[in-house]
Amino acid sequence: GRIGAFVELDERRALAAAAAADKRLKEGGALPPFLGVPTGIKDHEHVRFLHTRLGSRALAWVIAPFDGKLAARCRAAGFVIVGKTSTSELTILPFVDTDTGPPTRNPRALDHYAGGSSGGAAAAVSGGLLPIAPGSDGAGSIRLPASFCGLVGVKPGRGTLFNEHPLVDVADIAVIGPIAKDVRDAAALMDALDGRHDLSSKGSFLSAADRVPGKLVIHVGLESPLTPVEPQTKAAVLRAAKCLESLGHRVEQGSPLPDIGADDFLPMMARLMANVPLPPMTSRLVQPTTRWMRELGRRVGDREARDIRKKLERRIDAWFDEGGADAWVMPTCATLPPRVGQFKGLGGEETFRAVVPIGAFTAGSNISGHPAVTLPAGTSKEGLPIGVQLVCKRGDDRRLLGLAAALEPLLRR
Repeated sequence: GRIGAFVELDERRALAAAAAADKRLKEGGALPPFLGVPTGIKDHEHVRFLHTRLGSRALAWVIAPFDGKLAARCRAAGFVIVGKTSTSELTILPFVDTDTGPPTRNPRALDHYAGGSSGGAAAAVSGGLLPIAPGSDGAGSIRLPASFCGLVGVKPGRGTLFNEHPLVDVADIAVIGPIAKDVRDAAALMDALDGRHDLSSKGSFLSAADRVPGKLVIHVGLESPLTPVEPQTKAAVLRAAKCLESLGHRVEQGSPLPDIGADDFLPMMARLMANVPLPPMTSRLVQPTTRWMRELGRRVGDREARDIRKKLERRIDAWFDEGGADAWVMPTCATLPPRVGQFKGLGGEETFRAVVPIGAFTAGSNISGHPAVTLPAGTSKEGLPIGVQLVCKRGDDRRLLGLAAALEPLLRR
């Protein structure tokens, strides 16, 4: 209750599913890879007989009559779904503090947010309520809460896993992915979400995590036009760079991130928000940032959102490939986790502008479609987790997992 990771529990059906898993285990035979493992589904995906509120009072009445694809894939992999994890309203903000329940707090420091929008998933895993959970990421919504809570979070590359909401996310910037305690667990969940149950197969994500990549050219990114990097975070990135160098990679200082501002990214996210179907006459029930962004999004067409993404993608590609880089290492977040209530009283646009620095190093790979992962890289003097992000070329999800798995134990020392 103090953490606020869940918005709904499904105790009766979860216990029945667990009993069925026990029975199946005793019977033997071929078993799915996550048989009996509990997990939760973020509250913007459908789970049969549970609410799908998207963190909003406007959808408080919605109960799903069926499983969405993500929930169905989790069940097929053997997971026991125990409930719905919290999200910011319509998955907009990088912290969870909605009108439908208490704020989602960071288990590592309860006076700080767990991040967002997949804050409930990260808080549940970090707080020991779940061993692993799926989330979604449209501008850092997996990586930011994973970083804030001291976890591994993977944003797969565009097209690596399915997009369940193409009519809403017309610019194709959001993806599903895992939040876990280590890279191998995250890779195994990617296999489950991809519908693959033979985790030892040559093409599996889990087997890729066990393959150490050859020598790579890795650039260090520590400058963003949107925000300076907090000194302790900068130190963590430089330490990660030294660890990568010790693994035999060529590590070089890279150029500052492209000068892509919040107003460049805003039309794509605003159009996504406007495309979320809400009942008529519910604008008074949504939070100020949601209302402001949906109003803005109604002035952006679907084609315009796609065209903006493609234009920005070309700029990011040119930056990424400069100097022959195979990968980048950079902060997951330039700032430490915000305090609970830090943005209280701000208007819709004010809140959006205030949180822009939080996503300064994550949103770019949603635009470009590059795969990215955040790894725990230590704690601040205040005891707050710090994450370091690796980004690889499009299509290099498996190489990214191998690189992350090799770096992970060095960062934990």
